[in-house]
Amino acid sequence: MRTSAGWIASAAAAVLVAAGAITYAVAADDGGSGGSVPAADSADAGFARDMAVHHQQAVEMAYIVRDRTTDEEVRRLAYDIAQTQANQRGMLLGWLDLWGLPKVSSDAPMTWMGMGDMADGKDGALMPGMATDTELKKLGTLNGRRAEVFFLQLMTAHHKGGIHMAEGCVAQCTVGVEKRLAQGMVDAQKSEIALMADMLKARGAKA
Repeated sequence: MRTSAGWIASAAAAVLVAAGAITYAVAADDGGSGGSVPAADSADAGFARDMAVHHQQAVEMAYIVRDRTTDEEVRRLAYDIAQTQANQRGMLLGWLDLWGLPKVSSDAPMTWMGMGDMADGKDGALMPGMATDTELKKLGTLNGRRAEVFFLQLMTAHHKGGIHMAEGCVAQCTVGVEKRLAQGMVDAQKSEIALMADMLKARGAKA
């Protein structure tokens, strides 16, 4: 049976997924001051680009663990994360298209937050909280409880990095729907971190 924390996380995810079509449709008409399209170096564009990359790795980790365990609780969480973050990634990239802005930048990740030097990209970890290539490879070699614990630990760190970035958008972005999506990410991922802490404790491990 799903825990109450699990229901909260899934409910928050469902709301964000259901809002996808609406937020995508109105993003073009909800730009910054005066309805103007955000600049390529704005917080709005930077967040959209960076969070799309951050989300892609979360989806990848979720699909890896899905095939490494038969535990229904972990597989359900992985499914929720993959579906929610893939949907949000599509919205973020879609907004960049609507705004006529590039999906990649020559600037270092998180430059829009004034933190371009926070991650050096060593071993594939482009932003704080992201797993390294070595860690992803290790996850793909584990099975059962060991895979579950390592996934939960990696995803907890990943969510913490994502929350920090989303809070930056809440503070700095000017597009209303993007700020609301970012706040929704903060709320949902905090709930999932609490759920994952309980799941780790049940497996005799810590984040």
